[in-house]
Amino acid sequence: MADRLTDSEIETALAELDGWKLEGGKIGRSFKFANFIQAFSFMTSAAIEAEKMDHHPEWSNVYNKVSVQLVTHDAGGVTQLDIDLARKMNALSGEGRH
Repeated sequence: MADRLTDSEIETALAELDGWKLEGGKIGRSFKFANFIQAFSFMTSAAIEAEKMDHHPEWSNVYNKVSVQLVTHDAGGVTQLDIDLARKMNALSGEGRH
């Protein structure tokens, strides 16, 4: 099981993750895309990465928006797994296209 990060460690990590914020013990972000196909494509790519990591997001999709929250339930808070998945999601989103 991954170790829970301290608030200080989380804040340091978030400083390097565009768009992510700590809210309610989870890190979260909303992504906006040009259309539903791009949003769903992002979710598909992110799902493959999440499955490889055996670490799955809490997320929702409405048309061109994908809202994501990450937390490691077994650890009772945010862990390095969440930071790593957030970083991969940022890369997959193509940051400049939304």
